[in-house]
Amino acid sequence: MNTVIPMLVSTIAGLSTLIGATTIFFKVDKSKYNKFITFCLAFSIAIMIGISIFDLIPESFFQYFSVYGMSKSIILLIVAFLISYIFITVLSMIIKKETKKEDLYRLGILNMIVLIFHNMPEGIATFLSSYQDLSLGIKLAIAIMLHNIPEGISIAVPIYYSTRNKKLAFRNAFISGMAEPLGALLALVFLKNYISEMMISIILIIVAGLMITLSIQELLPESLKYKENKALYLGLASGAVLVLINMFLL
Repeated sequence: MNTVIPMLVSTIAGLSTLIGATTIFFKVDKSKYNKFITFCLAFSIAIMIGISIFDLIPESFFQYFSVYGMSKSIILLIVAFLISYIFITVLSMIIKKETKKEDLYRLGILNMIVLIFHNMPEGIATFLSSYQDLSLGIKLAIAIMLHNIPEGISIAVPIYYSTRNKKLAFRNAFISGMAEPLGALLALVFLKNYISEMMISIILIIVAGLMITLSIQELLPESLKYKENKALYLGLASGAVLVLINMFLL
């Protein structure tokens, strides 16, 4: 198959983050800023944790388990979450020290960095799937788009509402989305003949650890800070519904 079409599929899936980023153009009354931010953060929490628990971890864990057994698989999970905790904690401290901006901005940058790690292996998977079977690749790309849209929200909304800079918010969402075609390009140029399902499984388990850690350690405390419980529950419920839709597509 021509490699142009699989590359295009991966690019479209990745850049769907920009659809989520367009939420910064919504006109929100100043009195409802806190509710809107809380909803967006809670929505992102549900997406990140839901995809990690119901998609990334089971699929990757059982792939690893089928080869190395239960003990080594559990050790891999523990190590992945330990690495995630250290990475998020250190990165958060560095960003806070370097930018000296409010927590909401730091949260948007953290989301962008973690989601770059998430999108690159997705780009590899989308490219290789489309290369082998275009219909399978398109199905995977649609599922990825469904959760990339709220990922764009999780980056753009915190950055915009902390800086009031639309270009900055949009640019960071774009950078995160471009990690997907970058992963596809890596697969095309370097990895097409060498990458294994096991390698992707290990990467995705670590990514799941990063997203769960980020959600619990950073996103949840920030969303609770605004004390908008209705918006919080609505965001969590909406994210959970989207995760279920995503699961059925896969």
